[in-house]
Amino acid sequence: MTPANDLVEQAMRAVPRAPFLPPDQRHHAHVDAPVPIGHGQTNSQPYTVATMLTLLDVRAGQRVLDLGAGSGWTTALLAQLVGQSGQVIGVERQAELIEPARRALAEAGTGPHAEIRAASPGVLGAPKDGPFDRILVSAEADQLPPSLVEQLADGAVMVIPVASTMLRVTRDGDEVATTEHGAFRFVPLVEDA
Repeated sequence: MTPANDLVEQAMRAVPRAPFLPPDQRHHAHVDAPVPIGHGQTNSQPYTVATMLTLLDVRAGQRVLDLGAGSGWTTALLAQLVGQSGQVIGVERQAELIEPARRALAEAGTGPHAEIRAASPGVLGAPKDGPFDRILVSAEADQLPPSLVEQLADGAVMVIPVASTMLRVTRDGDEVATTEHGAFRFVPLVEDA
């Protein structure tokens, strides 16, 4: 398993988890486990988030897509990693989660370079805003979605759970390579709703 790197650890210290949880779940913020946030969704286990962010290798100034933004915590962490010169677009399908996530994101002080949007019906990701330097997917696909691979810039990286296995996907021109990084469980990725 990949341990968190220093930048990821710093981001996780700078962006506490509790404000991104429903008030009745905030006492679970320090537990290294998924926490329910309502509507069948969870705020992922901190160990899993740290592993994914480390695999993603986000750098200052990059443009990042956060697919399955949920509570907004990963969007805020990514905003911390890209800094003021970067951009993070969080996309979420559960309409009821969007406003609480936006409020938590604003309270975290991420500034205008991070936002959370409602997913467009029938659209996976944010293709009109691509390509992206990094894509983080916090929902499990049955297979690697070609439409997300197409949203990767040349030299870009995507981290996505596929069929219970965490994949790190890299794009070099027309070449796409994947490596496997352990077994993880996530809510299903909705690709066509």
